[in-house]
Amino acid sequence: MKASTIAEREARGRAAREHSKRSSHKAVGELHRNPIELLRQSSEDRVRNLVPLRYGRMAASPFTFFRGTALLQAHDLSQVRDSGLTMPICGDGHLMNFGGFATPERQLIFDLNDFDEVSVGPFEWDLKRLTASLVVAARHMRLSRGAAENLVMTAVTEYRDRMSQYAQCGALELWYDRITFDRMAETALTPEARRAVRRGMEKAASRTHENLLEKMAERDGERWTIRDAPPALFHVLGANTLFTEEETEAYRTGNSRKMLERMWGEYLKTMSHDRRELLSHFTVQDIVFKVVGVGSVGTRCMVVLLVDHMGKPLFLQMKEARPSVIARFYKSPIHKHEGERVVQGQRMLQAASDIFLGWATGPLGRHFYFRQLRDMKLSANIELFDIELLGGYARLCGWIMARAHAKASGQAIEVSAYIGRGDQFAEALTGYAAAYADQVERDYDVFLKACRSGQLEARTDEDMAADFRM
Repeated sequence: MKASTIAEREARGRAAREHSKRSSHKAVGELHRNPIELLRQSSEDRVRNLVPLRYGRMAASPFTFFRGTALLQAHDLSQVRDSGLTMPICGDGHLMNFGGFATPERQLIFDLNDFDEVSVGPFEWDLKRLTASLVVAARHMRLSRGAAENLVMTAVTEYRDRMSQYAQCGALELWYDRITFDRMAETALTPEARRAVRRGMEKAASRTHENLLEKMAERDGERWTIRDAPPALFHVLGANTLFTEEETEAYRTGNSRKMLERMWGEYLKTMSHDRRELLSHFTVQDIVFKVVGVGSVGTRCMVVLLVDHMGKPLFLQMKEARPSVIARFYKSPIHKHEGERVVQGQRMLQAASDIFLGWATGPLGRHFYFRQLRDMKLSANIELFDIELLGGYARLCGWIMARAHAKASGQAIEVSAYIGRGDQFAEALTGYAAAYADQVERDYDVFLKACRSGQLEARTDEDMAADFRM
């Protein structure tokens, strides 16, 4: 098959404008749906006693509500015409799903870091999730309408400019491109931004498995045991469990240690030989349930503590992989294993991925993926940012998303040609983000009324922790 020329590929990108004009991306569409019904659907088959905590965390602000409703926005995006330029997308690329972490070579990079919803979809769906999150966050921080619009324009024009640069790159150049903290410091526009990057590097250096061991676990004879800290951390079969008797039955009858051994064997088969060899130096000490994030609350997530022959720790996370919300509303390829979908998507989109990524099937046929719990990982506390730092962060997110899309798809030429060199696409997304933030606020009000009326039960972490102190 003859390879397309660059001119032919550019023409294909421009032709996509006939399918969906750049100005059309301003539209949110006619949204006739019940947000409470969709939320209930996304809470099905979660740990029952943790669903109120999920709603409690979402109730904190319109922004936390937005973080927990990737399903709602995927539904809404499917109601309007898309560009037809499809590729592996993150699926939940809001501004809190970017972060710093160490590469296998121990270099600190900044990248996308949540792939639970990864799937094939239109490239702009990721940008619409990001831009809407910028406006919802800006309003939460009481910033002006103009400031919110500037954040979106900054992110999208950076995406446009970087995609234009990536369209000039060879395949290997794209594959090797990494956004390191050193590179971020060099490209930062203000001294304050450079200082923020350096502070981040210092903080990340302290976030190691050994530091975590001291905080989370204690020695119990020959073994290490992770301390319960309900509702966030507990042993499934322990006194502080939040599982119902019915839910713990599978663990009791199936013998949890045997189940872990079976999963572990399956997980190892998804790893390369050298990683399997590395893991053979570790022995399992303890396993606990961990409540994570906002949208993931109630899904099954376990933390496994292992130590090597020198007593040095390794914390691995086994996280339930449920079907992607993107795949639900866009005709994406069907995956036999949701854990494999997450791992393969992460490897394609990230510049460098965790060496311990893998997948396995758990109790009752549920799909899981494995990764390190904390390895110099860092996330931005945007509520402490001033407008200048937030602008720099928006620019960084646009850059990272362009790099991820260019690498994963090999379609930088087509996407760049579609967007063009002007501001039309960025202006359309600025209009979309403001209109969708209005929709988020309306949905949030409906959600709060449902919580207050008892239609949904919402409980905070503090409420639930108090149950264990009584």
